[in-house]
Amino acid sequence: MRIAVYPGGFDPVTNGHLDLITRMTHLFDRVVVAVVKGRDKGSLFTAQERVELVQTACKHLPSVEVESFDGLMVEYATRKGAVAVVRGIRAISDFESEFDQALMNRKMAPNLESVYLMAIQENLFISATRIREVSRLGYDVAELVPANVRTALRKKYGQE
Repeated sequence: MRIAVYPGGFDPVTNGHLDLITRMTHLFDRVVVAVVKGRDKGSLFTAQERVELVQTACKHLPSVEVESFDGLMVEYATRKGAVAVVRGIRAISDFESEFDQALMNRKMAPNLESVYLMAIQENLFISATRIREVSRLGYDVAELVPANVRTALRKKYGQE
């Protein structure tokens, strides 16, 4: 069984993330969406809330599991039996930071491949940071995030 781990903050999960997750299900037998713990101090949503938001958004994808983790991602991926860590690339700046991380990951876990998927054109501008910002300011992000995330954002910002 070919298992991929897709790590990230997912604060919140966006349609860009969901596109990548869906595409991963065509490449791997199982996809583990790994929500990073320990970011709660700077996060809008707690790790548990982020896990639940991703689980709800991915309920139509039976080969996807969602859980949180802390510590080294390569150790987590190895424990899960992953053959690859998958990340999304939107811009050159993403490539530069991911390239450096991939080299370190290879040093720590030589048998774990780094796989990168390019964001589709309509998702290039979507980031969780930008979603939080415009949502907080009252913009309706319905076209940019799953419906459950839109509802959670509106609730967090007292807009419901």
